[in-house]
Order: sequence, then structure tokens, then C-alpha cells
Amino acid sequence: MWYWIPVLWLLFFVIFQQRKTQKTAAVVHHIKNRKKEAEAMEALAKQFTGRECIIYTISSNDGSIAGTIREVSGSGMLIEDARGQLQAVNLEYVTRIREYPRNRKGKKESVILD
Repeated sequence: MWYWIPVLWLLFFVIFQQRKTQKTAAVVHHIKNRKKEAEAMEALAKQFTGRECIIYTISSNDGSIAGTIREVSGSGMLIEDARGQLQAVNLEYVTRIREYPRNRKGKKESVILD
């Protein structure tokens, strides 16, 4: 009866090692996907450089930042708000970028319903 104990320990060790390998592979896969997503968001954000936009993020207090996108580089962007202050935003937290809506006369919309 005691001869089953080493076999059970060996089986436990093999299963533990396999789970560890699977977790490591999952982390590597996640990092590669995140890098591709960041590159795609950077390319999209560069299209809005110099335009007045609303940037929706998952981390800002009210959920959006309004301003002119001045520069996009690496994993961040510089935004100049209406008061002339610069803000740096991490592109990993940006969920949506939208050009500021204007009415038929070219004026900014006063109420934006999203």
C-alpha cells in the first residue's frame, strides 16, 4: 500500500509543472496581443493629430477628455485642453477617440449625447 505514495507524488509534480507551463504560455500570449493592440491604437490616434477631439478613457474622472491632440508617440499622447494646459494620456487606457461634433454652421455642439 505504501508503494503508491511515490507514484502519487510524481503524478502531482507532473500536473503542477504542466499547469505552470500553461500559465506562462497564457501570459506570453496576452503580452503579444496587448502590444499589437497598442500599435493599432497608436496608428489610429495619429490620424487625429491637430484636431479637436473627445478622448474616452477608462481611467479619467468623468470618462472623457476634450482637447486638441498635439502629439502621439510610443504609448502616449499629448492633449491640449481649452485652457491651454497639456495632458499626457496613456494609450492603453483610451477606448475611443471622436472628433468634436459641430453643427451646420461649424460651431461646436453644446450638448453631446453618447
